[in-house]
Amino acid sequence: MLQRLREQVLEANLELVRRGLVLYTFGNASGISRQEGLVVIKPSGVPYKDLRPEHMVVTDLEGKTVDGHLRPSSDLPTHLVLYNKFPAIGGVAHTHSEYATAWAQARKPIPCFGTTHADYFHGDVPVTPELTDSEIANEYEKQTGDVIVRALSTDTLATPGILVANHGPFAWGPDVRTAVHNAVILESLARMAYFTLGINAAAQPVSSALHDKHYLRKHGKNAYYGQARDTDTRDKDKGQE
Repeated sequence: MLQRLREQVLEANLELVRRGLVLYTFGNASGISRQEGLVVIKPSGVPYKDLRPEHMVVTDLEGKTVDGHLRPSSDLPTHLVLYNKFPAIGGVAHTHSEYATAWAQARKPIPCFGTTHADYFHGDVPVTPELTDSEIANEYEKQTGDVIVRALSTDTLATPGILVANHGPFAWGPDVRTAVHNAVILESLARMAYFTLGINAAAQPVSSALHDKHYLRKHGKNAYYGQARDTDTRDKDKGQE
């Protein structure tokens, strides 16, 4: 099971590169085996082109390395806070993607201007408060996780990502593949919102009715988007409407 998770986490990290969401050794993705209580994460500072499944670091939920000879990503404590707080999260992805990071640096949430956004977020993409000097000085990466938790509701499906003020985006999902998918979507939403405001600085968010319709048709109890989960999900995976 851990070997398979290592392979999935490696592939997720490489997908961040393929999608242009990371530069050099920036960013990281991790996955968790809830059954074993173990997290697999990218090692710190290793070029993506050099990564192999055996380089992925396995830790427990306290951050102790249980398998692997490399140091885990420096953002591991942030990932661990999310895994410990939200049992529905099975994967986390962190990038410094350009447009989402720009919104984070501006300390502004991303408004929902249209249905693409509404398909994924039931509300704005939130931004965290700034960390205090004390939080920065003491367990900075853990405090980053804590500030994310304080800015979130318990519904991590309705909010599958967040902007950490002055830092960048974090995204998550039920597995690491979905976490990376949501990171890609978050960057796209940030880019579209930027252009929307460039075209019309007075642009207003989509109506609640349209926002709810698009989100709930995909994620609500009576959702009808895509194929039934127990039959064929291929069209859904292709993003077809």
